[in-house]
Amino acid sequence: MIKVYCKQPIEAEQFDGSNEMINRYGIIDAGTMPSPTIHSDQLYGPFEPSRIKKGDWIVFDPIGTHSLLDDMEFHKNYYQLPVIPKVWADTIEKYKANHYRLDEIFTEWSWNYDEQELIARAWLDGYQVEAQHDTRTD
Repeated sequence: MIKVYCKQPIEAEQFDGSNEMINRYGIIDAGTMPSPTIHSDQLYGPFEPSRIKKGDWIVFDPIGTHSLLDDMEFHKNYYQLPVIPKVWADTIEKYKANHYRLDEIFTEWSWNYDEQELIARAWLDGYQVEAQHDTRTD
């Protein structure tokens, strides 16, 4: 299976059906569908144009156009940043701050193949730090 990642940074917002989002994007309820389907002339997508449902993604491209993707299509085209432990994030930041090359992180630390792929993706595309769990008991 070939995976193609969209590496450019994007801005996206998941439509929650709130009045605030409806007002912000100028969305109007057409009232012609049995389910609450909402239409807007500002949004475009790979499926029926200008139709948005709760859970769809509004994607903003660099020139200011809004695209509309359903949840499955969004996750197929735009992957989420990898989640890594804080110690890995600190190591990446330390190596980058000291102008090391990516390959040097692998010679200094012992990583298995899956970890190397995750570290490389985090180094190149960014990352999220794994949530810290408080193990103390009261």
